[in-house]
Amino acid sequence: MLTVTQAQAKVLEFALQLPPETVALDADALGLVLAEDVAADIDLPPYDKSLMDGFALRSADLPDGHGSLTVVGEIMAGQAPRTPVGAAQAVRIMTGAPMPTGADAVIVVERTRLLEGNRVQIDDQPPLPGQNMLPQGKEMRRGDVVLRTGTVLRPQEFGVLASVGRASAAVYPAAQVAIVATGDELVEPEAIPGPGQIRNSNGPMLMAQSCRAKALPRVLGIARDRLDSLRELVREGLKASILILSGGVSAGKLDLVPGVLQELGVEAHFHKVEMKPGKPVFFGTRGNTLVFGLPGNPVSSLVCFELLVRPAIGRLMGHLDAGPHWVKAILTEDFVYRTDRPTYYPARLESTPSGWVVKPVPWFGSADLRGLLEANAFALLTPGNPEHGAGEVLAVLNVEGN
Repeated sequence: MLTVTQAQAKVLEFALQLPPETVALDADALGLVLAEDVAADIDLPPYDKSLMDGFALRSADLPDGHGSLTVVGEIMAGQAPRTPVGAAQAVRIMTGAPMPTGADAVIVVERTRLLEGNRVQIDDQPPLPGQNMLPQGKEMRRGDVVLRTGTVLRPQEFGVLASVGRASAAVYPAAQVAIVATGDELVEPEAIPGPGQIRNSNGPMLMAQSCRAKALPRVLGIARDRLDSLRELVREGLKASILILSGGVSAGKLDLVPGVLQELGVEAHFHKVEMKPGKPVFFGTRGNTLVFGLPGNPVSSLVCFELLVRPAIGRLMGHLDAGPHWVKAILTEDFVYRTDRPTYYPARLESTPSGWVVKPVPWFGSADLRGLLEANAFALLTPGNPEHGAGEVLAVLNVEGN
């Protein structure tokens, strides 16, 4: 049986980056990863510009910071300077406006007073060359590479791309994820369960987890415990980058998933991982499609997704650090839990001025999805001593911080 680390390595071995696509820089591109280097097409700023409202002047004309100068013009943002600045002269200037020829500093308007006869009184510290102005090309020069392949597109990257004239970019696209829940006992959430039935919670949960990972999920529905029903949905799901099946992967009479996957050409790479919850998890591939068979218990499905599926999505979409992401946290209270294999226990993780702290939440096992409502992480508990004392440092899977 593989360890979780070995299983993760095996998954990432087959998780190949998706071919780049050129997309418009709209809301759908947020969070995607650049698949090209991007260079500046112009200097930025494209001219020496004022950073303040005030007066542009020659710093040499105010050696002690005080004096009156003749105002020879005014420059608004978006206007080109028309009048150069000579000795003992100044130009009124607005934030963002181009600096006039001859000026090398800006005095903020609060340190000035207008006088009669187109003059201005300056009372300030001696100005320094370059004061309150931004030289041409200070932010970037034409031809500079401003964004590299592998950069995640955040709002600031959108701004920089717009600044260099880009309305589209080559990115690694969002992974398409097909989701199939299996079992005769399942009904859709809006239905009233009959005898022996339960609502399908795994489908919506896995859809939401896929969305949180920036993938594009498609819920294909419920596969019944019949070969024809399961075969049809699996065949459709294999068209996606990732196929996730929930349930039907254990060793029961109606656990049909492994056999149907084999029939449809899926090569199995592992089936069972040393973990709790989630031990019966399956992973295989057909071509470039990654196939995960997750246990039917909801917490098992959720944990397996975070440990195995989410990193695969990240790798497909070009993330250099595909995860999962761990932190070291201090246990806030004594806790006893006996386990025979590494256990991912629901917990509440919080950041404090002195570092991360963690507290296990009340939970009775892999069927207890409600118990996770108080959790935002999973504390890793190793086999051996079941007693964990307050102050112990635990490895914690930071689910919501990914």
